Amino acid sequence: MSVLDNKKISFIGGGNMAQALISGLVGCGIKPNLITVADPSSDIREQLAAKGLNTVDPMADAKSAVVGADIVVLAVKPQMMKVVVGAFADALDNQLVISVAAGLSTDLLSSMLGGYSNIVRAMPNTPSMIQMGATGLYGTDNISAEQKELATAVMEASGLVMWVDNEEHMHAVTAVSGSAPAYMFYFIESMVDGAVALGLDKEQASALAMQTMLGAAKMAMNSEDTPAELRRKVTSPNGTTQAAVESMQANEIGRQIGEAMQACYDRSQALSEEMSK
Repeated sequence: MSVLDNKKISFIGGGNMAQALISGLVGCGIKPNLITVADPSSDIREQLAAKGLNTVDPMADAKSAVVGADIVVLAVKPQMMKVVVGAFADALDNQLVISVAAGLSTDLLSSMLGGYSNIVRAMPNTPSMIQMGATGLYGTDNISAEQKELATAVMEASGLVMWVDNEEHMHAVTAVSGSAPAYMFYFIESMVDGAVALGLDKEQASALAMQTMLGAAKMAMNSEDTPAELRRKVTSPNGTTQAAVESMQANEIGRQIGEAMQACYDRSQALSEEMSK
């Protein structure tokens, strides 16, 4: 039995992230007829209706998407949020609102919603599209224990969930998970290029690099050892792995990764400030 049983969930926006979350929810046993999606695209509405979901044209009647809902997920672009939520804000009545829009603080969202404060801010990442995501959550003081459970259940349908106590830490979440899939893709890309330069064809190099990344991540998740200890265990003295690791250390790859994450953090803060103006 799930805390989401018989809960009505409305998505404002039916794009990629919304569809990823919906796929996860349906996969976890949520009945499609309990999910409503409001999206201006008739193609998206037809596509989702074919899967048994309820759909609403927000241009015709935005409020019908939230009236009677238990949970409202805001899945529209940040720059569109104010206009979109303005069409139904006065229809909110104790629903849990979850925003997956990057850069919008709970204070700013509350202002856009006319002072409504039952808000949870989420920072998912793109692997949520295959139910392998990692999501950071922050809730306002107005969120009840039950609503916190609901928000956790909604986002856990697409992967790992981690709550933070300080909203400023959402910038750190962005740096370590929200934007981080791109870091992993960049590392894989570089490994493939390196392997091709060493004589493998691209198909071989890609398969080996991607499986190695996946396997190493699973080992780290399932092991009682820290990643540092796992690295030490696989690094034989004077061996090939040591030569590679020492090359990375000499080039201060660890420091460069830290600087990249700081750049992400700083940009996340700046974008949030820009959105607040």
